[in-house]
Amino acid sequence: MSNEQLLAAANAWLAQDPDAVTRNELQQLIDAGDYAALSDRFGSRLAFGTAGLRGELGAGPNRMNRVLVAQAALGFANYLKQTVDGPLSVAIGFDARVNSDVFARDSAEILAGAGIQVLLFDDYAPTPMVAFAVKHRNLSAGIMVTASHNPPRDNGYKVYLGGANGGGQIVSPADAQIAAQIDVVAASQTFGEMARSQSIEVGGQDVRAAYVAQTALLVSGGSAALNVVYTAMHGIGWKTLKDVFDAAGTPLPTPVPQQNEPDGSFPTVAFPNPEEPGALDLAFALAAEHNADIVIANDPDADRMAIGLPSPEWHRLTGDQIGLILGEWAASRAAAAGIRGNLACSIVSSSALSKVAEHYGLGFVETLTGFKWITKVDDLIFGFEEALGYCVDPQHTPDKDGISAALVMAQIAADLAASNVTLQQHLDALLERYGHYATGQISIRVTDLTVISSTMARLRSNPPAQVDGVDVRITDLSLGSETLPATDGLRFDLADGRRVIVRPSGTEPKLKCYLQVVENSTDAAAASLKALDGAMRGLLG
Repeated sequence: MSNEQLLAAANAWLAQDPDAVTRNELQQLIDAGDYAALSDRFGSRLAFGTAGLRGELGAGPNRMNRVLVAQAALGFANYLKQTVDGPLSVAIGFDARVNSDVFARDSAEILAGAGIQVLLFDDYAPTPMVAFAVKHRNLSAGIMVTASHNPPRDNGYKVYLGGANGGGQIVSPADAQIAAQIDVVAASQTFGEMARSQSIEVGGQDVRAAYVAQTALLVSGGSAALNVVYTAMHGIGWKTLKDVFDAAGTPLPTPVPQQNEPDGSFPTVAFPNPEEPGALDLAFALAAEHNADIVIANDPDADRMAIGLPSPEWHRLTGDQIGLILGEWAASRAAAAGIRGNLACSIVSSSALSKVAEHYGLGFVETLTGFKWITKVDDLIFGFEEALGYCVDPQHTPDKDGISAALVMAQIAADLAASNVTLQQHLDALLERYGHYATGQISIRVTDLTVISSTMARLRSNPPAQVDGVDVRITDLSLGSETLPATDGLRFDLADGRRVIVRPSGTEPKLKCYLQVVENSTDAAAASLKALDGAMRGLLG
């Protein structure tokens, strides 16, 4: 866009922006003639994909703000009216990030103005509770305003579909169809021209109570008390987790006081993501002080869960290790009840789950990354992905759920403690049974997204014949297969059984590289993984 076009677009946006903060920010950029900043905000638009919208707060179509969210809400309303038969109904939840409540209220009024029945939660709602609400109330759709574990300045907007979609996240082509409707709204209506209505049900206490009651049924209680430390990571998990643990008769963890209250500025962490280095430092310090058995952490919207253990020093289990423990729990439970079905995980997650399924005579399915795919697996008993996401109650909450996973892990650890077995000893026994799997991740955060696309293009045009001195077969996942839709990724299968998958992150400006090895001992697996990590870092540059 030329400077004149940028100014025209900025002034048109300024005229409709109802937010004094973003309006003032934009006016300052216009007055300063900062065309680079204006180009960043108006030269492109946040794309609506299967994960919805996610981006930095600010003015313009390439930022998260009230105008963009209003366009998304009306576009989504129009999509529902064109594709879903019968009366339409939507649940809307929000977390504690900056403007989440404002974006949720705008969306509720605009959907109600479009003639759609709306339930707007009257307080913070964890992301899995919105997925639960869609299924529990048999709604047409759900909206969650959150950027999950992204940096503090981000916010986001994700949607669920009921009916045949089962209450799960959207998949293609729904994302493109919704995006097209949003574009029509953006081109034809200003913020002030959108019809609104105050005829909204503000509440959700019945949904909360049902979610708590249903989730508590996942465990039987009655085990020895466990000394647990918990962090909500400045998010909204504690209130619901407390209610669930109380309903299940499970002793409450000791919360990290500095991180227990919702705070969208996330003052004690650089990135509010349990996977990030340093994010669990306060929890580990409190655990050491209290001589705790385990640490449990949720991310800010409580759809992910991390576990920390004290031996030899406080450290976080990987998502794959937790997935193995929960997969064993789910599979043994299903087998005992005579239930047939499938375990599932994403292609970037540990395939140790396939061995669990085989052991218990269950099916196993690999999916593309994301719970939008995992929860579509027929007869799903349990699903997980390595990024700390676990679905332990797919029949009622068709998404990853850090609160139900936390309850189950606390129960598993307590049951083991009653037999004088630690969670680490249990994990070691599972690895001895199924194979010494070790997984790792290389995550490269970028400020220039072209670094990601150029790296992927280089690997495709000039693929290596060997990795770590071992012959490698490379599969381009963008071509799709009989079992998987096309996705932007490359799979490296080494002749010695090691595996690597390289792909762009779907939610953050990162290039991710997922590593897996299987050896005959823990030490051998650690050494093999270290060598593979070094080789891939060299290859990625």
